[in-house]
Amino acid sequence: MSIIIVSGSGLIGRKLAALIRERGHEAVAASPSLGVSSLTSEGLAPALAGASVVVDVTNFPSWEDAAVLEFFKTSTRNLLAAEATAGVGHHVALSVVGADRLPDSGYMRAKVAQEKLIEAGGVPYTVVRATQFFEFLGGIAGSVPDPVRLPTAPMQPLAADDVAAGLAEVAVGPR
Repeated sequence: MSIIIVSGSGLIGRKLAALIRERGHEAVAASPSLGVSSLTSEGLAPALAGASVVVDVTNFPSWEDAAVLEFFKTSTRNLLAAEATAGVGHHVALSVVGADRLPDSGYMRAKVAQEKLIEAGGVPYTVVRATQFFEFLGGIAGSVPDPVRLPTAPMQPLAADDVAAGLAEVAVGPR
């Protein structure tokens, strides 16, 4: 089975590709650095030709409300349209646990908008929601001046390896 990983050269994408290959399937990374952009649709049609599954692990580097919302809406619409044309049988998207319960966060509103587009998109889908990754904690703590103040909200980060393993199960598993 051919599985396309959109943003396949990132943290989760690289780990996911390795797991899919270990399970005997073809994993193809698709990212702007490889000539495939879900934002502009550049290279999407040829990248998705013959794909059984597309796994969307895209992210946007800005937390600015309007920009992140526009990114996820445009990227998701482009992916779903290309998948429908290519006859892709399953769209898998990585989202965030509790995104629908944090309406004050522009990023979380953007993830909810992405999920709604996927639900209405006509391609069979699975949305996998994960918590923050352990790998991000150092960057978060290192980006603020001393002292580091942690929120009182409960947190349960996951290892990126575990997120990739969950995505791999969904991507290669039965529909």
